[in-house]
Amino acid sequence: MEAVKMEKKSFAQSIEYNEKQFTKRILFNKGESTVFVLNFMPGQELPAHKHSGTDVYLLVLQGKGTLFINGDPSEVTAKDVIHASGEEEFAFQNNGDEPASLYVMLSKIPNERYAQDI
Repeated sequence: MEAVKMEKKSFAQSIEYNEKQFTKRILFNKGESTVFVLNFMPGQELPAHKHSGTDVYLLVLQGKGTLFINGDPSEVTAKDVIHASGEEEFAFQNNGDEPASLYVMLSKIPNERYAQDI
């Protein structure tokens, strides 16, 4: 049986902004979990959606914005940490004046489409 090896990645390489749309950069995709960074320029947003069958863990790395859980707004800023059930509807809007980045972990992903860069 092969031993599991530690993996190290540069977090800085996942911070990549695009003027046209938010970006998603996969850091790890192992077993039933995936970890990625979402990057938003001011005014960009992540449409409301669910991650059925998962748990969502989120850390605001930098910037600020409004996080919507089931339509309820909550202002978030750097270093805020959030947990949400995948059954809850989730959205984010960067309504600040600087770029924002979110570190996200989905555990128990239902299929591979959740683990793709966009």
